[in-house]
Amino acid sequence: MPQTAPAPAPAPAPNEIHQLRLDHLAAFLRESERILAAWNTYSNQHTDPDGWPYDDDAYGRRASQRDADTADAFEAVREQAHHLLATAEIQLAALPARTVQNRWVWQLGTLRDALDRLDALHEHWLQTRDSLPADARPGTEVFDDALAVYHAEAWASLEDWATHGHAVVDIHTAARHAPSALAPKPTTTAGLAPGQRSPARR
Repeated sequence: MPQTAPAPAPAPAPNEIHQLRLDHLAAFLRESERILAAWNTYSNQHTDPDGWPYDDDAYGRRASQRDADTADAFEAVREQAHHLLATAEIQLAALPARTVQNRWVWQLGTLRDALDRLDALHEHWLQTRDSLPADARPGTEVFDDALAVYHAEAWASLEDWATHGHAVVDIHTAARHAPSALAPKPTTTAGLAPGQRSPARR
């Protein structure tokens, strides 16, 4: 007797997809915080009281590692970031004014500007990568140097996402707890006993 193919899994609902995107953002925020804390510890231990590195080469290599680690952590968010921002902007516009934090508007603007810069830098990196010699591969000096430049240029914008990305999560949380405009307010009918229906209108 032929076996029937298993039914395909149902597609995730839009709210489930958005929650997955938020989970990726939350993971980036945690990881970027860890990366920055490790960098600050290193920097404090390897610079003099005026902030000058004891070893410029070692310090530069460690900064490049910070940049690369932050870029890798953001990779799961990068292609979803436009959706996250668009949803946050819609949610923010629908929130009651009393629930809105003043900083959210400019934080979303900061994230939008940073994302535009990251998009431009990523496109430039793809063009640079494609223009490298045919034998340039990860691990070769010419490839790794070009990649390090890309990561260094992207780091400040990634830091904007690490610093202000929590606003997207905060807006989502506020939207979940805000009264829905589609839900009717509960009403009571004067003069009716509990459980008694009001007469139908003619």
